[in-house]
Amino acid sequence: MEEDTYRICTHCVMDTSDPDITFNEAGICSHCQAFEVQGRPILERAASPEGARRLEALIAEIKSAGRGRDYDCIMGVSGGVDSTYVAYKVKELGLRPLAVHFDSGWNSELAVNNIENIVKTLGIDLYTFVADWEEMRDLQLAFFRASVANSDIPQDHAFLAVLFRTAAEKDIRYVISGGNAATEFILPKAWGYNASDLRHVKAVHRRFGTRRLRRYPTLGFFQRYLWYPLVRGIRTVRLLDLLPYNKADAKRLIGDKLGWRDYGGKHYESLFTRFFQAYYLPIKFGYDKRRAHLSSLIVSSQMTREEALAELSKPPESETKLLQEKEFVAKKLGISEVEFDSILALPHRSYPDYPSNAWLFQLKDRLSARLRRG
Repeated sequence: MEEDTYRICTHCVMDTSDPDITFNEAGICSHCQAFEVQGRPILERAASPEGARRLEALIAEIKSAGRGRDYDCIMGVSGGVDSTYVAYKVKELGLRPLAVHFDSGWNSELAVNNIENIVKTLGIDLYTFVADWEEMRDLQLAFFRASVANSDIPQDHAFLAVLFRTAAEKDIRYVISGGNAATEFILPKAWGYNASDLRHVKAVHRRFGTRRLRRYPTLGFFQRYLWYPLVRGIRTVRLLDLLPYNKADAKRLIGDKLGWRDYGGKHYESLFTRFFQAYYLPIKFGYDKRRAHLSSLIVSSQMTREEALAELSKPPESETKLLQEKEFVAKKLGISEVEFDSILALPHRSYPDYPSNAWLFQLKDRLSARLRRG
């Protein structure tokens, strides 16, 4: 990036590596401004008496809907901070959850241990869907060959599909999500694309894949937003937006109560995601997702800008470690390092270069915003 065009926010640590970022007269970026309008009210309501009343009413509603069933809610578990804390709070609130895990073939040993500790300590039933490795490998290679930023879509899409499919099969009406405004509000759209877009997944695989996807779990737009919620009555609840959530406090609690151990980075429980965030995105595209993660903590008053800058001054991994991880990923994907290097050197592409349902998601977002405004 040209030095004379580079800018960094004066409040958070987002910068012009996001091509869509803008700044006001005070140098505060568009992400921070959006947080004050959309994110701040969520956090304030969660910490208020009104928020406590809403949460209490929701828990009563979930228990009532689950009466007579084996489970009253379902939640995904990856072994990460957010999903682990959700599991702890769900049990603390007296719910009867079914935990679902998607094993994509990239779990770290630490992730497996964390998940085992979570479900054993909390007494939660666990359902694990194990991906067909050859299909998973083929789809992930297809996304690398497509040369798009979000090559982690194959994992994210399948996890969501398994979650909703299992909820429908078990007649569970509430999906408890770990998504939240406190630690995830900031994430530039230009750094990736919507993992829920099945048309995009199929288009990339049709172009670059080599085998049929027979067992890979999928979730279409109308399934997600019409069939499951309106016909099957399945509702998604972002629990962490309904109560005060501090990431550092959550880490200490789940470490003490559940024996949880830290991975050293957000979503690093997956070996693929670790490589994707620490090597692929910053080296190929110049996107350091730590900026978004740290900026989310800054705007939610969980970290200072100085602390974030100090963290960014350090590389996500040592060069030796990064090269070892690249070698490991290439070997697991069944290709040589030379071939992997040639794939990684392909010119940048963006999601509009391939068919997608972006217009449908944009329409949904506009309609949702209109409904929220009343």
